[in-house]
Amino acid sequence: MMHYGWDNIMTGYGYTPFGWLGWIFMLVFWALIIAGVIILAKRLIKPKEKGSDSAMEILRKRYAKGEINKEEFERIKKDLK
Repeated sequence: MMHYGWDNIMTGYGYTPFGWLGWIFMLVFWALIIAGVIILAKRLIKPKEKGSDSAMEILRKRYAKGEINKEEFERIKKDLK
């Protein structure tokens, strides 16, 4: 007859409350930890993207679309420099 006292549970020999589910939980836990580290590293290493166009780029786009004429373009361009 096997003794199921704390000495067997603590040493890993014998009955555990979760049985083989403990291994699955442990694997899922470590997979989540590793995935979190990888995602964090990618975000930190990823080069910064331009979130918005520069003022000169916006001005050129507006001129190209015909929203402003040449005189306005030149005047605003002069102001931006």
